[in-house]
Amino acid sequence: MINKLYFSSENKQIQQHAFESIKKEQPTIGYYTLPDQDISPILHYYQTIPDKINTIVVIGIGGSSLGAKAVYEFVKPVKVLKRKLYFFESTDPINITTLLSKIDLENTHFLVISKSGTTVETFSIYKYIYSLHSNPSSYTFITDPNSPLEHYAKEIDASVLHLPNNIGGRFSVLSTVGLVPLALCGVDIQALLNGARIVKESFFNDGYLKDTLLKKAAYYAKNHAHYHINCIFAYSESLKYFCEWYVQLWGESLGKHQRHSAFHVGLTPIGLIGPKDQHSFLQLIMEGTRDKSVTFIKIEDFNDAITIPDISLPHLESLDVLNGLPFEKLINMQCDSVMEALLNENDIPIDLISIPKTDEANIGSLIFYYELLTSLVGELIDVNTYDQPGVEAGKIILKKKLQE
Repeated sequence: MINKLYFSSENKQIQQHAFESIKKEQPTIGYYTLPDQDISPILHYYQTIPDKINTIVVIGIGGSSLGAKAVYEFVKPVKVLKRKLYFFESTDPINITTLLSKIDLENTHFLVISKSGTTVETFSIYKYIYSLHSNPSSYTFITDPNSPLEHYAKEIDASVLHLPNNIGGRFSVLSTVGLVPLALCGVDIQALLNGARIVKESFFNDGYLKDTLLKKAAYYAKNHAHYHINCIFAYSESLKYFCEWYVQLWGESLGKHQRHSAFHVGLTPIGLIGPKDQHSFLQLIMEGTRDKSVTFIKIEDFNDAITIPDISLPHLESLDVLNGLPFEKLINMQCDSVMEALLNENDIPIDLISIPKTDEANIGSLIFYYELLTSLVGELIDVNTYDQPGVEAGKIILKKKLQE
């Protein structure tokens, strides 16, 4: 991947501070080690799932589902996968019923994912599905060691896999949480990790992405009170769920009290898909309040060569300029045109991430890039990037209501 910035941030002292802080926290923040992990235990687990299983279901919410969904939906259109993957992540009864209508319970394996082992949404859904299909061999539980969920799984003699230490849910996609369901569906998880490792090594070993990431983080932090809305404008439908993952990562990591003050700070994430959102949200970016930065993401090779037919339509001859144009060229021309329009405004900070093609390595690179960027910005706006007290407060109130 290539990231080109169309704004400048020259404060080398701040950038060096951010880099040193990230290096210092590596031993205690688990996600940094994930690109280098040994995946042989996951591949061994893969062999325990019977060939008759044609569907994998993840029962989990937030960090337990969004990352794997982002990767799956990115590679699914261009790769023949072994199994279908569905996600039960909402207590919406219509959603639950609709998803259940799409699967054959006898040929489905369920992954129940909860770090704490007591997630309300996850276990309300699990209880319902278990009431319909109570075969313990159809379930694998992914949780922290010695959690209540692990004790339950052992009680019913079901499989248990553990989460690595010191990894929050929104940073867990490259751990057991994401790799297990992806591997079971035939996604090349080693290629996924290799892509992440390229970004990690480039950043920590003075490669081409180090300077870019530091400049971008420093700019966002310096201007976080002015440009406090960060938009991803991704020109591919396959990146829709990556945008959803980014919204959780950015919002849950950066919306906090500052560590050394009483101020509330945060950067608001917006996920957009082009060209569709050119006809809606772009108007707000172009002529609305100047409080937004925009990161464009485009794919150079969509692995699909379909073209616009050489057809002339009566009264629409002006559109003959489209004839013979590959769709992948058209969508990238649309991306470039919107970028140029925003650059002409002079006061909207933008940058471009170019992805060579749609595959596991490139989505792995993009994921780790955004995890690093999140950590850097969190350090520079003086927040604890890795906790989520605002989320926990709502959970505590819900549990009290349920007890009452």
